[in-house]
Amino acid sequence: MTTAVSLPDQSPTPSLWQRNVAGLPIALGVLALMFAWHIAVGAKSLPLSTVVQALLNFDDTLFDHMIVRDLRLPRALVALVVGASLSVAGALMQGVTRNPLAEPGILGLLAGASFAVVMAVGLFGLTSTSWLPAVAALGALGAALIVWAIAQGSPGGATPLTLTLAGAAVTLFLGALISIAHLLSQDTFEQLRVWLAGSLSARRTHILPVVLPWVAVAMVLALGLARQVTVLAMGDETARGLGVRTGWLKTQLLLVVVVLTACSVALAGPLGFVGLVIPHVVRLFVGSDYRWIVPYCALVGAAYLIGVDTLARLVLRPQEIATGIVTALVGAPLFVHLVRQRAR
Repeated sequence: MTTAVSLPDQSPTPSLWQRNVAGLPIALGVLALMFAWHIAVGAKSLPLSTVVQALLNFDDTLFDHMIVRDLRLPRALVALVVGASLSVAGALMQGVTRNPLAEPGILGLLAGASFAVVMAVGLFGLTSTSWLPAVAALGALGAALIVWAIAQGSPGGATPLTLTLAGAAVTLFLGALISIAHLLSQDTFEQLRVWLAGSLSARRTHILPVVLPWVAVAMVLALGLARQVTVLAMGDETARGLGVRTGWLKTQLLLVVVVLTACSVALAGPLGFVGLVIPHVVRLFVGSDYRWIVPYCALVGAAYLIGVDTLARLVLRPQEIATGIVTALVGAPLFVHLVRQRAR
């Protein structure tokens, strides 16, 4: 952990503080409503009373109760964990790099994690899914280090622009390697094609107990480091002048981001743009203090992905669209908007 440092008072104005405090129960309420909606609707819609009964008084002789407890509840929990994890990871990356376009997908972490999983399954025959989070973490960490090295070695160093370009290049390169691996192994393609599109299907919900402790620890660390991220977002020189050990802080934040990204990829595959969209939405309401950005990103990101997954199940029901396709359809226009704003 970082040593205690004396930082300036970053408390928001009383009105903003009161608004942020009042907004927490509202965000929790919206999340609860989205969670209940996700469980109640689908190929077969269920009354809310049936959902409540299945959760509080489960009867394994009732088919509707089995739908809720065995299929929809685990999937809703996966959406909650993945949405919160990717949103917090994106917010931390934007704060550390001072790059409004930073998120695990754009800077290559999702591609690195996906590549590692494909290689482990296709080349080394990994069958134990309990190892997927660790494999994905190694891939995400490796991709992050490669992107940073490329950006740091370019003229001008690791600027927001060079990081974005390096991340795009690494993502495309790893995507090409994944495609080659699929051409060489049809079995690997069939086994992972749905997962690589970004899917919250119930087939991987058994990984949830494996990743939950890691996600919980990473979230606690993110909250604990949030105050220093606010200072770091002002610039490295300013942060060092205020006593922040920037190198050690960035190392801790990198590990937090890698853990959150790896757990998300293990559960749902590479879901892009979630970490880009949510932090920008949250800043519109809570300001630039990461003590508020981190918890609000967790709540809003979870509600957002639950809502997106619900729509993916409803648009063509009884069939469903891969959740990753819907997140891309929503996130890509916002990405273009941010690039144009950045260029001005």
